[in-house]
Amino acid sequence: MITDNLLEGSPMKLKNPVALVTGASSGIGKATAERLATAGYKVYGTSRRGATSGQRAFEMLSLDVTSDESVAAAVNALLRSEGRLDLLVNNAGFSIAPAGAEESSIEQARSIFETNFFGILRMTRAVLPHMRRQGSGRIVNISSVLGFLPAPYMALYAATKHAIEGYSESLDHELRTRGIRVSVIEPASTNTQFDANLLQPDATLDEYREARAAVAKRMTEMLAAGDQPDVVADAVLKAATATHPKVRYAAGAAASRLRLLRRFAPAGMVDAGIRKTLRLDALTESLPHRRGPGQIVDLAVDDRLGQ
Repeated sequence: MITDNLLEGSPMKLKNPVALVTGASSGIGKATAERLATAGYKVYGTSRRGATSGQRAFEMLSLDVTSDESVAAAVNALLRSEGRLDLLVNNAGFSIAPAGAEESSIEQARSIFETNFFGILRMTRAVLPHMRRQGSGRIVNISSVLGFLPAPYMALYAATKHAIEGYSESLDHELRTRGIRVSVIEPASTNTQFDANLLQPDATLDEYREARAAVAKRMTEMLAAGDQPDVVADAVLKAATATHPKVRYAAGAAASRLRLLRRFAPAGMVDAGIRKTLRLDALTESLPHRRGPGQIVDLAVDDRLGQ
């Protein structure tokens, strides 16, 4: 008989529940793996390069989320070793450097979806049969405030995060009665090396040259002022261990304020705040500046959009 706790996806009362964290070589993924290990999880992190030098509180597996074979091999290796999997954290992802949406080819657009969205689908499909047999499990997907806000000059990245949000909420409804819960974590800007691994647009246009440079500079400023990865790791742990988990967790005060603004502020105010935060209307002097109450919103809540 399925208990009420399992219906809510309550974590199993195990001595060392087993977690798998993708993209754990640095940044949010590494902080999350370390936080889970400290909380008593047996953690396996992944990266495309696998194990690296240095002391870690968790084991590393080689895994490429864009490869069906690589995903299957890593998940099967973990299950052979541990016999179960209680938590999957889908963190692996990247972005294209700030650019106009039309400055990326269809092939480049496919590549970011292949990692950021279809990578999550691959990982989820690989672990769900085992979680269903267990009658329990948690899947936590790292999204962003850009999963519910627009991101001018990062349109493809925002599109992948919007897709993650819709998929995760829908999947949670499907799996709830099987003892499995799905949550998304929504950070704002996070102070990592995220911008060091940006893919350059492959179809640049001179018309966007000034905007690319200006938005890239602004993005660097916002990342430098962003939350530490530990803030996101704490939100992951909260989602993983909550008796009655929520579908969405804002990671940090800035993300919480942005979520409230999106929900309750008039659309025109949010629109004006985004443009002011990214200084979009300052890029071309001939563009009129909006007047009125929308200008004071500044979406700013610490001037942070998302990662």
